[in-house]
Amino acid sequence: MTSDANGTLFVSSITDGGVLKVAADGAVVSQFLKPGDHGTRSTFGLLADPKRGVLWVASNDATPLGAKGPTGTEGAWVKAFDVATGAMKASVRLPGAKALANDFALDGDGSLYVTNTFAPQILRLKPGATEFEVFVDNPALSKGLDGIAFGTDGNLYVNTFMGGELFRIDVKQGAAGQVAQLETPRPLKFPDGLRAFKDGFLMVEGGGALSRVIVSGGSAKIEPIRAFAGPTGVTVAGDKIWVAEGQLGLMSKPVEAGSDTPSFHLRSLDAP
Repeated sequence: MTSDANGTLFVSSITDGGVLKVAADGAVVSQFLKPGDHGTRSTFGLLADPKRGVLWVASNDATPLGAKGPTGTEGAWVKAFDVATGAMKASVRLPGAKALANDFALDGDGSLYVTNTFAPQILRLKPGATEFEVFVDNPALSKGLDGIAFGTDGNLYVNTFMGGELFRIDVKQGAAGQVAQLETPRPLKFPDGLRAFKDGFLMVEGGGALSRVIVSGGSAKIEPIRAFAGPTGVTVAGDKIWVAEGQLGLMSKPVEAGSDTPSFHLRSLDAP
């Protein structure tokens, strides 16, 4: 999920595809992107881009994860849609035979960075470019790259969903440097959405936690804020933190006869 400068929320769906648009107060829900439109399939990471007035959307063939999606579009794609009109402004496929576009970060120049969950890669799309370039390719990042965000130090920070790891990638003059794993006070359990917040980050873990992350040197302090039901995404809108309860574990859980249909929520809390 993501939010724009007006506090409007946008929410994707791995199983159904499409993007929902939610008013800042949560009262009105509409379809920003219908499932399958513009060749989209399973939708993953989202990021509002205020400079260009677009919404970046990750669209993937997620059948290896058990989600067929609404279309048969092959490969991993990143698409940009005009926030005001919904018109598609760009569509770029990720390179390589194994690719899954997961989440996004933007630098000060407007370059877009995307994590490739199926390869140990961070890809970059410069303004006006029609193809991605490989920004980082490092075997240390092989355990399911997921959340990504820039820190106040100008470096990139990423986590790995399956590895439960947190990394810093040094960035100097637009080039990637050392990739260093950060020590954490406890093992991370399926870390997912990562967003810059004050002097650190907000991070959700599929295991249930929403935490504040403060990096110092080679370690990261993880301060718990609240527990949720399988959170996958987090965004800050005004003085509110919004969390999406994606409950990814249900994708691999067989439906039991007579069981209740699971419910999914966006939940907000006051920012600390």
